[in-house]
Amino acid sequence: MLDVNLKGVHEHVADVAKRAKEKRLTLNLTQAELASRSGVSLASLKRFESSGQIAFFSLLHIALVLGNLTDFEYLFRKGRSVDLFAPEPKKRLRGTGRKKS
Repeated sequence: MLDVNLKGVHEHVADVAKRAKEKRLTLNLTQAELASRSGVSLASLKRFESSGQIAFFSLLHIALVLGNLTDFEYLFRKGRSVDLFAPEPKKRLRGTGRKKS
């Protein structure tokens, strides 16, 4: 059982879609313009902004046009995340005064 007070997947999806839409509007791009520049279909872009659902490849193309492609370099880097599903590490017993028989 995972008992952690973090945002769930759906909240992250909604946040990413919202931030992408806000960035598009800040750059004064219409959905049609962003779709054309990124090579992502207009229907896919509309679905992404409304539901957060999009293919990863398409998301990267949108991020490239919006100037955020380098943000993906931080995903899955060693030492930058916590594995919430990993078992607890075993405590080492070395140096505890135990004697071999």
